[in-house]
Amino acid sequence: VFSCVTSVLNMSVFKDQFVLEDLMKEIKKKSTALSFGPLQPNGHVSVQGSFPAIKLLRDFLLLKAKSLSEEDKREERKSHQRTRRRLQQHRLTTQTRDFVHGAEVVVLDKDIYHYMKHFDPEMSLVKDDVVISAVTDGDITTVYIESAGSGSDAGQVLRVKEKMENCSVKLHDMLRKERISFEEQSRAARQRYKSVCESLKPRYPFVLVVACDTHIDVIGDSSDVFEFTKEVSS
Repeated sequence: VFSCVTSVLNMSVFKDQFVLEDLMKEIKKKSTALSFGPLQPNGHVSVQGSFPAIKLLRDFLLLKAKSLSEEDKREERKSHQRTRRRLQQHRLTTQTRDFVHGAEVVVLDKDIYHYMKHFDPEMSLVKDDVVISAVTDGDITTVYIESAGSGSDAGQVLRVKEKMENCSVKLHDMLRKERISFEEQSRAARQRYKSVCESLKPRYPFVLVVACDTHIDVIGDSSDVFEFTKEVSS
């Protein structure tokens, strides 16, 4: 039995939700029996004291992390609800407006449209006398489906629309998106992230990787996305 033990806390996991210096002040007030070292730039801080006191600190941090996880889930649900409401409102206005011009309209979540377009290229091409075009505004993509000529089959336009709507419903229930952020990373580190993602693509053929300047979005089946992001981050 040790009368005094030393441990290293990794506080960087809280940096997106808290100012770490303020969080450390709160922890020190709650854990007066412990001695803390300086907070390092990487978020690490050493702590020293009795094992029971360190165990209490660990339990406090686990509760703090759990509450953040639950809050993130609530925010994600709210985001989905907001997107769905926007889709419904957008659908009402665009369908009424564009029906006059002879175009059928499908309003989709932007990520679902990109996934659909990537894995079903005919969705964005002129095929069987049907022209498909899309306009993205924020999180919403409006898809316009029109006949290519005056002699085109109007029924084909409706069939393409129905196929797209059915596909979007299935993808909405299946897809998950994870964002790998590297906004504070160096250019070399960002390039390394992108290279790793490229190397993993053959092993995850149904994962869509969308690379941006400050982050990478990984879209696909939940299990594939989980394994993909875990390998990228390891």
